Amino acid sequence: MPKFGGAPKCPRCSGSVYHAEEKIGAGASWHKMCFNCNLCHKMLDSSTLGEHDGEIYCKSCYGKKYGPKGYGFGGGAGTLSMDQGERLGNKPTQQTGPATAQAYTHCDVASDAPSKFGGADRCPRCGHSVYQAEKMIGANSSWHKKCFSCAACNKGLDSTTVCDRDGEIFCKACYAKGFGPTGVGYGQGAGTLSTGQ
Repeated sequence: MPKFGGAPKCPRCSGSVYHAEEKIGAGASWHKMCFNCNLCHKMLDSSTLGEHDGEIYCKSCYGKKYGPKGYGFGGGAGTLSMDQGERLGNKPTQQTGPATAQAYTHCDVASDAPSKFGGADRCPRCGHSVYQAEKMIGANSSWHKKCFSCAACNKGLDSTTVCDRDGEIFCKACYAKGFGPTGVGYGQGAGTLSTGQ
């Protein structure tokens, strides 16, 4: 640690750091006001600190700059990020996989392709890949949240309101109308039950 007059020097401002204002990180002593993320300048503490090559970052910026890149990383579950971190100062690396994200996102819905594409299930309603963050289960299939709706009335469904038949999903009301018992006495209040149609 560089010292001046017995006190270590802050790596950010090169000023002397005295004990009352000292924060320790990346093997150096910092002023409290200099102990912030090198990219977003958010104030740091020991639980939010990420270090790399003598510089300090918040965990979010550290993950974006030095964390894993590519399929499924950096943009939340179910996304493909081709971001190499250029805006954070990283140099682009040589591509070893597909040149564009389209290789992962385009699929021929009309083909007899398998039910999985790129490791993800395919939605029976729209035919696109369903990733974990957007997955709803019904009729033994994985559905997008936006596609998880009644086939008859298009009402949004959840695990408590879904009924399935022949690979399609319905709300309880439409399922009862379409596939429930028929005849006098059903759906008309109290009365006698008749099997006649």
